[in-house]
Amino acid sequence: MKIRPTLQGLLPIALCLSCMHGLAQPGAGVGGMMRPGPGPSTSGAMKKVFGKHTAFTADVEMQIVMGEDKIIMPGKMAVSDSNSRFEMDVAEMKGGPMPPQAIEGVKQMGMDKTITITRGDKELMYMIYPGLKAYAVQSFKDPEAARPESDFEAEVTELGKETVGGRPCVKNRVVVTDKQARKHTFTVWNATDLENFPVQIETADAGATLTWIFKDVKLGKPDAALFDPPADYKKYDSLMALMQDQMMKRMQQEGGTPR
Repeated sequence: MKIRPTLQGLLPIALCLSCMHGLAQPGAGVGGMMRPGPGPSTSGAMKKVFGKHTAFTADVEMQIVMGEDKIIMPGKMAVSDSNSRFEMDVAEMKGGPMPPQAIEGVKQMGMDKTITITRGDKELMYMIYPGLKAYAVQSFKDPEAARPESDFEAEVTELGKETVGGRPCVKNRVVVTDKQARKHTFTVWNATDLENFPVQIETADAGATLTWIFKDVKLGKPDAALFDPPADYKKYDSLMALMQDQMMKRMQQEGGTPR
């Protein structure tokens, strides 16, 4: 059965999408581990985990486990210093915050495939919808990016050797302490055949276990064009403005009257 979105149904879908885009926002005590949009940051405490690897592309699977609940979010990631890009398809997310009816509504609206770009150099975030040829923009500032590396000290303890995704790895415990004496603990699998890139990172925060698994990693600066919205896409000043405009267009096409 086709679900016809209404203006009353717009808000819960918008909330679900906002939750999806902000699923990995910084959490208390994680020290810049994540930024708006899925995927880990490479600033703050996480800079000590990634080390010299501040430019790369990869397929990534993000996992969040809270008690018996587990969210799996696959996607593609690109990082170039303070800029990052994450692509995902809502239909591929398992156990996420969006109920089936909301996912169906998002698909019908052409918003199931998303690209989230954070531009640390411009203090902006873009939420891009290829199915609509449109994007929303909002201000974004990573408070950890301005902190010097000397604000963080890392203690690395080798835990053994394991294979992850077919790659030989050294499994390490990395404890990062900042100037406020806050400690952030990570378990990291560094691939010895990939310049010790952290192909798997695991940490805990606020009762949740967070894991990132990286595959098909390509080291080096990605194409700069990956961090800009397409020039021919329509720009909106907020996600809600984008959704409202798409809703009105859909209702006009179907001859309906907004309620």
